[in-house]
Amino acid sequence: MLACMIFRQVTHDDLGCASYLIGDEKAGVAAVVDPRFEIDSYLAMARYFHVQIEHVLETHNHADHLSGHGRLAAATGATIHIHRDADAGYDHEPFDDGWELELGSVHVKALHTPGHRPEHTAFELSDTRRGDGAAWAVLTGDTLFVGDIARPDLAVDKQEGARDIFHSLHEKLLTLPDETEVWPGHLGGSLCGGPGMDMKVSSTIGFERHHNELLDLGDEREFVERTTAKLPPQPPNFQTIVQMNRGPLVTAGSEILPLAPRQLEVKRGEGALLVDVRTPEQFDDAHVPGAVCIPIVEAGFGTKLAWVADHDSEIVLIGRDDDDARHAAMLAGAVGIRRFGGFLAGGMTSWRVEGKPIESIERIDVDGLHARRDTLQILDVREQSEWEQVHIPGSVHVPYHDIHDIPAELDADQPVAVVCESGRRSVVAASLLQRHGRKDVLHVVEGGVGDWAKKGYEASRAT
Repeated sequence: MLACMIFRQVTHDDLGCASYLIGDEKAGVAAVVDPRFEIDSYLAMARYFHVQIEHVLETHNHADHLSGHGRLAAATGATIHIHRDADAGYDHEPFDDGWELELGSVHVKALHTPGHRPEHTAFELSDTRRGDGAAWAVLTGDTLFVGDIARPDLAVDKQEGARDIFHSLHEKLLTLPDETEVWPGHLGGSLCGGPGMDMKVSSTIGFERHHNELLDLGDEREFVERTTAKLPPQPPNFQTIVQMNRGPLVTAGSEILPLAPRQLEVKRGEGALLVDVRTPEQFDDAHVPGAVCIPIVEAGFGTKLAWVADHDSEIVLIGRDDDDARHAAMLAGAVGIRRFGGFLAGGMTSWRVEGKPIESIERIDVDGLHARRDTLQILDVREQSEWEQVHIPGSVHVPYHDIHDIPAELDADQPVAVVCESGRRSVVAASLLQRHGRKDVLHVVEGGVGDWAKKGYEASRAT
């Protein structure tokens, strides 16, 4: 049989994360790099290729998702490897810059690339059976992405982090040959990068050198100023996730139990956060009073839940059915949320069958919003940078994740139309307003502020 190098990318679409299974089929050995918490896909691939997962490599202590390194080590006996500066509190083998690992014909070399975090390390890959054994790919982790670079503010002062990323890029990654393939730790939509991140799964050093505009900044001061000027808000639970990933090892998921409608009412009375994971359309039509809508059919469920959840209170999930709720719990567990009070057994149907009370939210499109502009007040729930770029004159601005009560700027006597860019964040915000007591809430759908401006309606723009 012809010997075969194993290289497979595994993505977590909700979080925009990428992990990798690498190894040598003939040698029967493999490693997983930056594993997600759900490890079934790695085990299935290892069985398919008839290899043993003997190593787990971490580029850094992740701040946006719970690692599966503990579960993989428990399932396979694999050794976990991470840079010495990670200060890991679990059984592992630390490495330093230049450390090398052989997986049959596959050669792995550690390139210490601090910036996103001080311990961050990229992994250079070569195959002794291909050409002269020169590196053909680099797993860049959270340093270089397709079209962007990592944010520098999740471990150290943002200027310090940006300076370190600058040197890691120019002194390590950009010294690799142009044809070297770039396989990042995140894809578009991740909180660990900026707005330039592409949904493409890979690139090359040469392509990024010529098309990633941040790599054109050869002056360190200019690079630092540019990359720290408009950083998005830090995820609310990133420090908790880092500590969980640092150890002790997490090997078990969270148990989530079914609740009858009456039990859900009790949980609600005890202060549990009810999270409805159905589509925005289903939620707007009818939902349990006090529930917040965070759909699982759209990317970013775990991230949005982390913003909204009170980590001292239980979370109760409501879906179309039991599978919806269990899937939502899995996505929540990936960002370290593990305190569940249960889920509504039978989904929203069981609530309706028992004749329990419901609430609804009126839907309106951009044209309807314009037609009723004089009778409504508008709440814009996008991020600050989006607001500064363009917004509807006279609208109130509060990012959706900062709605902890009814904003004081809102008039109590006039209905509130909640708008974002697409309707995805506005459904979360509209449900939060309703949960806090506003019953005259409208959800702007099928577009948002960008569509308002494109239609030629009056808009305030950045000068």
